[in-house]
This record gives sequence, structure tokens and C-alpha cells, in this order.
Amino acid sequence: QVHLVESGGRLVQAGGSLRLSCAASGRTFSSYSMGWFRQATGKEREFVARISWSGGTTYYGDSVKGRFTISRDNAKKMVYLQMNSLKPEDTAVYYCVRHQGGYEYDSWGQGTQVTVSS
Repeated sequence: QVHLVESGGRLVQAGGSLRLSCAASGRTFSSYSMGWFRQATGKEREFVARISWSGGTTYYGDSVKGRFTISRDNAKKMVYLQMNSLKPEDTAVYYCVRHQGGYEYDSWGQGTQVTVSS
């Protein structure tokens, strides 16, 4: 089992940058791909990014491609999401997740709020 805690969300102006962090506990962290999702008020949850267990492969949602970068540090059991050129539509609660394969994700954290002002 993996327990995930997100941090780093805050209010930021459009065009700004922010880095989210996800701290993981549990022995199997480095064995799994990890990801980020987000959910804006009144909207469905949206895939943001995923990174393989080694960090060698990454995937991004179309809306963040070229602006966001996911990374991980297996020694520290951390996952990061660097967000640049932020837009008001990036406003959402961001969740760190473990990828179980296919479309299966689990171990959702409590989320961290990102608010981008115009």
C-alpha cells in the first residue's frame, strides 16, 4: 500500500509557475508508475500526467502538454509536477495517484488546491 500526500498548491497569477510535490510512503513506491490528475469545480476529473517507475517515460494530457513536466525521485519517494505558463483554466484540485496499469489508478491523496488568477 502507498500513502500519498500532495503539497505546493496556492494562488498564482496567470503566466506564472508552480511546483507541486507528492510525498509517498510504502515500500513499493519505486515499482509503480505514478501520475497526477486534477478536478475543477463542477467538472470531471482530468488526467494530467504520468511517469514510469524509472522516470524514463512520461505522458501528458493534451491541455498541459508543453507546459507541465512530471518527475520523480525514487530515493526520496517523491513525485513532482512542474507547472509553467499557468492559465486560469488550470485552476483545480490536483491529486497524486499510483498507476496500477491500463486505466487503473489508486492511492489517491487528499489533493492540493491550485488557483490561477487572470
